[in-house]
Amino acid sequence: MSIKQRLILSNIGMVVLPIVGFLLVEAILGYVMFVVFNGSMEGQDLQLFFNMRLIAIALILVITNGLLTYYVSRSIIAPIKKLTLSARNISEGDLEYSVATNKKDELGELSNTFEAMRLSLKQAKEDQSRYERNRQELIASISHDLSTPLTSIKGYVKGIQDGVANTPEKLERYMDVIYKTANDMDGLIDNLFRYSKLDIEYIPFEFEEVDLYSFFTDFIDELAFDLETEKGKATLQADKNTNYIVKADREQLRRVVTNIVQNSLKYMDKDRKKIGVFLKSEAQQIKIEMKDNGSGIAKQDIPCIFESFYRTDTSRNSSAGGSGLGLAIIKKIIEEHGGKVWAESELGKGTSIYFTLKKVSS
Repeated sequence: MSIKQRLILSNIGMVVLPIVGFLLVEAILGYVMFVVFNGSMEGQDLQLFFNMRLIAIALILVITNGLLTYYVSRSIIAPIKKLTLSARNISEGDLEYSVATNKKDELGELSNTFEAMRLSLKQAKEDQSRYERNRQELIASISHDLSTPLTSIKGYVKGIQDGVANTPEKLERYMDVIYKTANDMDGLIDNLFRYSKLDIEYIPFEFEEVDLYSFFTDFIDELAFDLETEKGKATLQADKNTNYIVKADREQLRRVVTNIVQNSLKYMDKDRKKIGVFLKSEAQQIKIEMKDNGSGIAKQDIPCIFESFYRTDTSRNSSAGGSGLGLAIIKKIIEEHGGKVWAESELGKGTSIYFTLKKVSS
């Protein structure tokens, strides 16, 4: 019942209940005095009846108005006190005090709105804490990933300065290592720059209609040519008569599949490297699977591989290297396209990276 309805009924009750009470008291009092005790209808008995009736009316008015006022005020004041306490707790940083209620009146609606605000503030606080932890981890990861190659470069430069590279062959080898390490640092910085721009939505996306069948046919041809020297194989499995047209940024899409391939090749442990692309047309989207025959990913690591700086090699200095940002960049690009990305893997057999793109209706 709403507060307005409660107040209307209370006002009606303040009029009706005293009248009903007065009639009942008058009937009972008259019966007792003039029938049971055989009182006189005049003189002192009649005056006593009028006096007692007046007292009864006053008592009825006081009791009914008092009870109705108490009931109505209690139903309003109690929720207000609870809201006040919750507001005080929130102002002091305590977001655990719940004011949720199942009441259907205006104060109940206000309490539930306040509760939604409390939960929203609590979630924002948790998100902020998580963001701060991620920021600290990001800084630590950047520091580690930049200091390691820098230390290596300084070591080789010191070796050259000290005359350790005392032959042309050694000097060339030292310079090659320095160049490769500097090149890896350049790649890391490029990934950091791109990831940060994606994170603040600074990179503009130029969406156009892209035929995934043609796109992957060209991509697989290039990849197969590169893998030939290592006796590898790249294949595309799709129905050429099916509509695989999506809305996508061609350049960013190419970055996605390139990052996936680079990540796959990095962890290939088979003599014959295999990468397969599978296209599946669904009602509203196209699902793409990119499968390799690499070393696979442990089950507990799969949910984390799209996080920034996450690596399945906990030592962080495996020979595979990498910035730990490739898959995080993939996730951000696909989400900007309105799609989803996930992985399935089995240790020793390989990994499949899946992502979806919105289909263009034919």
